Amino acid sequence: MTSLTIDALPAPFTFDPEHTALVIIDMQRDFLLPGGFGSSLGNDVSLLQTAVPPLQRLLAAARETGMTVIHTREGHLPDLSDCPPSKLRRGKPSQRIGDPGAFGRILIRGEYGHDIIDELTPAEGEVVIDKPGKGAFYGTTFGDELVARGITSLIVTGVTTEVCVHTTTREANDRGYECLVVSDCVGSYFPEFQRVGLEMVSAQGGIFGWVADSEAVIDQLAAPVSPNASIAG
Repeated sequence: MTSLTIDALPAPFTFDPEHTALVIIDMQRDFLLPGGFGSSLGNDVSLLQTAVPPLQRLLAAARETGMTVIHTREGHLPDLSDCPPSKLRRGKPSQRIGDPGAFGRILIRGEYGHDIIDELTPAEGEVVIDKPGKGAFYGTTFGDELVARGITSLIVTGVTTEVCVHTTTREANDRGYECLVVSDCVGSYFPEFQRVGLEMVSAQGGIFGWVADSEAVIDQLAAPVSPNASIAG
């Protein structure tokens, strides 16, 4: 497969689509829709929704290319046996995990609010990882799925930038994966956290990975193959 190079920070990011996964983290109704868990925390969910249109375009381009697509959902078993008491107690939301909410029990697997928003519904054959923590590797088969598919690079999107996106990117970096975070396809309830979270990824020569916007990625995925393009071994 032809390797592609994206103009990114802190330097160009080169990847082989055949060995790259588009990872879409926690684009769930409970986080993105008014009335969901995100709202119960007092957040402006519209700040996350800005990531949806560019992510729709990126997802369409990845599907057209035949890239592996993996979705994640944060949530817990109905009996909360996989939710540590410390997580359940933390913070001062008006509603807690497992409580009845606008879209069913909050962050409980199988409930309407736990599922992915309609605009990004997984296609048949795309992997969906249910995770009990912030990172996609903890307590899941995510790492096994990557290995089984020969994945070496991740294009990371989703919410929130400074929490689940960052945790997954850091976990992946520690495991040797090359990660590109797509700046307009991730979102935070806090604009300052969004800015700093992205800067932290590419700081110090790319301590956790690379950062680029969706158009830079889409342009490369849609570009015709040059006869002089390098071929990955």
